[in-house]
Amino acid sequence: MRSLPTLGFTHLQPAQLTTVGKRATLWLFDFLLDERALRRAKDDLRFRGAKGTTGTQASFLQLFDGDGTKVRKLDKRVAELSGFDKTYPVTGQTYTRKVDLEIVGVLSSLGATVHKMCSDLRLLANMKEIEEPFEKTQIGSSAMPYKRNPMRSERCCAIARHLMALYSNAANTHSVQWLERTLDDSANKRLTLSEAFLSADAVLMVLENITQGLVVYPKVIERRIGQELPFMSAENIIMAMVKKGGDRQICHEKIRVLSQQAGAQVKEHGKENDLLDRVRADSYFEPILGDLDAILNPSTYIGRAAEQVSDFLEEEVSPVLKLYSTVLKGSKQVTLNI
Repeated sequence: MRSLPTLGFTHLQPAQLTTVGKRATLWLFDFLLDERALRRAKDDLRFRGAKGTTGTQASFLQLFDGDGTKVRKLDKRVAELSGFDKTYPVTGQTYTRKVDLEIVGVLSSLGATVHKMCSDLRLLANMKEIEEPFEKTQIGSSAMPYKRNPMRSERCCAIARHLMALYSNAANTHSVQWLERTLDDSANKRLTLSEAFLSADAVLMVLENITQGLVVYPKVIERRIGQELPFMSAENIIMAMVKKGGDRQICHEKIRVLSQQAGAQVKEHGKENDLLDRVRADSYFEPILGDLDAILNPSTYIGRAAEQVSDFLEEEVSPVLKLYSTVLKGSKQVTLNI
């Protein structure tokens, strides 16, 4: 897939070619950023420790007859017994709810990544270029039995949207913790944190199912390229003519006129793009007619896309997978065929 040319889109309009694999790396890179953010957030977690009712450790200082060193040791020991290396240096009655906001923020960002990828998959399913797994007895639509709706991707988008919305809740909770704390965070915190983790788990489980069974339809992709490539090849045709001694301005004007005529056939009459037929029928382009097949080879329009995929997998993805090698050994083998 890393070398399979496909039509690129900007503004959801046909653009320069890319490859199926290169497009997948755009999704995967977002997930790498999420993994890094999750790892950092986990490593940054500390324990509140023995800080007392308003964070001053006054009661512990009294307990140890004013010995502050013992209070500090107690704070550290309580954290160690709870599985933490460090405690937060200052707290009120609770650790700052900014910590909750950071955690939910990372998970919410993951939700945005999932939503972006699954939205793309839904668009590609509409174009019939890629489909998510579809079971033999699965019903795509209760009213229209021929349909193959991307229901898993839609489910991911639905849950991811809820996950993204939770960030606002966590931000509002942190912002109204008056002075040393108020209790209006408690019930909200229990909902927000648990729903954030459960939602993240849910979308990742569904997404795993999607990615393990994605189906690519090269012939559909090839046909779509064929509809647009004649227009995109205009500049290459001009350059080929110039190499054969043609005048660039004259060639540009001829291609412009022929492109407008072909465009009219497509837009006004619903016909196929016949630009190349018009080029072949114009004696002006006779010097390059033997080169047209090479000029129109889609693989010459994808730049370094395939190499970028290989470099990305080797330099960026593999090191991250190695971080989880012990976990992956006990699960399904991870293959990166993009």
